[in-house]
Amino acid sequence: MLAEEAALPFPESPCVPAPQPKRVPVEVDEDLVLAAQDGDRAAFTRLYEDFAPMVHGILLARAPRDEVDDLMQDVFLTAMTRLRGLRDPRSFGAWIATVARNRATDYHRSPHGSALPDQIPSPRPIETEAWLILETIQKLPEAYRETLVLRLVEGMSGPEISERTGLTEGSVRVNLHRGMHMLRDALARRRA
Repeated sequence: MLAEEAALPFPESPCVPAPQPKRVPVEVDEDLVLAAQDGDRAAFTRLYEDFAPMVHGILLARAPRDEVDDLMQDVFLTAMTRLRGLRDPRSFGAWIATVARNRATDYHRSPHGSALPDQIPSPRPIETEAWLILETIQKLPEAYRETLVLRLVEGMSGPEISERTGLTEGSVRVNLHRGMHMLRDALARRRA
């Protein structure tokens, strides 16, 4: 480990606020957004295909994994019905990310219950490890959760995360670097 890395302050708990990243404009195909605003279903489908991994990652970082698919449908249904109100088509990426974050927040505010099936299949060991890691990520500070899930689960590169979320590439790098350190430490503590 470099001396510089050791000197960086890492929050020990979610109570310590993460640094606030700088936002940059996201490059979005304006014509595609405008066509979708005019009711073109094919254009909206293309936007869905382009932004679904980001929305999935945002939701996965904030909500129970078994609720994410339903929440994704809610997010894109909301987007379809409210898209005409979007004033700047270039801000679609940041706007849909905000819709996803708000939907996850609403999920936690509302009462919800789920019936468990009579028999729950035993997960395979690799699934258990993956869920352990995801649960650990979900306990990290928000800035790190989102970028880690987008990178590790959705497979997005740093520049893709930057482009889709509107974060600067530097903020994404810092969040991934610090988040990975925090994740490794948290997993080591859990396994000890």
